[in-house]
Amino acid sequence: MINLTIPKKTRVYIPQDLQIEWNNLEPILNELLERQIDNVNELEQWLKDKSELEAALEEDFAWRYIKMSCDTANEELVKNFQYFAMEIEPKISPIANLLNQKFNDSAFIDELDQEKYFVYIRAIRKALEIYRDENVELLTKLQVSQQKYQGITGAMSVTINNQEYTLEQAANFIKDTDRAVRQQAWETIQQRRLADKDDLNILFDELVAMRHQVALNAGFENYRDYMFQALGRFDYTPKDCYHFHEAIEKKIVPILKAQAEKRAELLGIEVLKPWDMDVSTTGKPALKPFKSGEELIDKTINCFNAIDPKLGHMLSIMKANQLFDVESRKGKAPGGYNYPLAETGAPFIFMNSANSFRDLTTMVHEGGHAIHTFLTANLELNDFKHCPSEVAELASMSMELISMDNWHIFFDNEEDLLRAKKEQLADVLKTLPWVAVIDQYQHWIYTNPDHNAADRENAFKQIYNRFGAGFTNWDGLEKEFGNTWQKQLHLFEVPFYYIEYAIAQLGAIAIWKNYKENPQKALQQYLEALALGYTKPINEIYETAGIKFDFSLDYIDQLASFVKEELEKLG
Repeated sequence: MINLTIPKKTRVYIPQDLQIEWNNLEPILNELLERQIDNVNELEQWLKDKSELEAALEEDFAWRYIKMSCDTANEELVKNFQYFAMEIEPKISPIANLLNQKFNDSAFIDELDQEKYFVYIRAIRKALEIYRDENVELLTKLQVSQQKYQGITGAMSVTINNQEYTLEQAANFIKDTDRAVRQQAWETIQQRRLADKDDLNILFDELVAMRHQVALNAGFENYRDYMFQALGRFDYTPKDCYHFHEAIEKKIVPILKAQAEKRAELLGIEVLKPWDMDVSTTGKPALKPFKSGEELIDKTINCFNAIDPKLGHMLSIMKANQLFDVESRKGKAPGGYNYPLAETGAPFIFMNSANSFRDLTTMVHEGGHAIHTFLTANLELNDFKHCPSEVAELASMSMELISMDNWHIFFDNEEDLLRAKKEQLADVLKTLPWVAVIDQYQHWIYTNPDHNAADRENAFKQIYNRFGAGFTNWDGLEKEFGNTWQKQLHLFEVPFYYIEYAIAQLGAIAIWKNYKENPQKALQQYLEALALGYTKPINEIYETAGIKFDFSLDYIDQLASFVKEELEKLG
């Protein structure tokens, strides 16, 4: 009998039954603050005790967020989330800063293993540098306001053929072989989005103003520069991002332009409209790799088992412990995520399945994150598990490509399997220009904080056009075009988290290239890299994975050519 239980972590420092309320937390935080540390061993024990508390707090917050996003219309769940954000976090933040200061001031910090703690010490010092008491209240307001996006978008639904659908479910009609059906569905979805356009613009204006003030308070000229420090981007600069955008424009956009021209030809259409971009050029209905959320989970477990039984076992543990919510429904927040449960050591996967091929890639993507969570679960300090997004997304995007060898589990016939692989590789290339658009758009937004909604719309159009506008004709659809950015939840909820997708996409292509040449070695390197968590700098983690941390013009050209060749092999 295979054991699918999650071993309960025994708390050593904090009470096993600790209730997350301020009256219970304050004495623990004060003990950490006042404890005398007389040698390096006591310093390390203090770090472990602090870590144990942080893990408990993180998991409590995680469940509040998960439950709220699973049912955004439930006021009680929203209040539970807001309680933590407004009553717990603002009181912890100043003490957490004092704890960081206590650590940094310790006479024994230099006696710690400097290689083991290098990344950790660097992060603590950066956090101390940018912390300001006056930002505690602002950051609390931001956390609560950001979640309004979930409430607004989670309530969106449309009626097609007298039946109500979430926007994710309705998107399946945009893949219909009948062009009139596609157009009607696309227009119906866009009209629904436009109905909330003003409310979302007002919300975004509020977020931009608060974020700019956070930056000013911390001594930065703008929020972009503040976030580069807050996200711990030690390995690249805003200027590097602009060079990356240029490289994508030069090396990826021409490939996509040629693909779009071929798409128009195969569809027998002179001008591609937005509703022509997702339909299969084979003239066949959209791929259906599964029929239900449960089947998606089971097939993904089998797919991961085929890669390595240990990976399948991890997802089986999640299923046995009800750590999935995958079906799309009204009132559920949009998008998908893998949320690590810091104390339990397993994650929760959330997504909005509409029984489409895109859901398969979302599931293996989030499954890659889940594997990462399991592999880092037993690292000594909670902070060692806090991987930068450039590493976290490497885990997920690599799994999208590695898993392709076993997609026959999802598709009964060879023709559908080939179609799926071709669509996936085309998406790999399509990801890069869209990431460049969203990243460059964020640079513009936060270095021009006094802009209004009309300025924002015009800036988005200009940036989008630079990267080919999807090679789609938007004539007569100016309102819809200018509002396209609002569907990207990262802009509202996790600002500046996006360029990492492009950096990690390059890394994932490189890992897949290695995997095609030597599957066993490449998989071992990939898993060893993930198991490091954030105990090494990003470039060393990438090197452990057998690849380079590089987004130069030449590297993009090399990897894009490889993907193009693989696409051509598929016919």
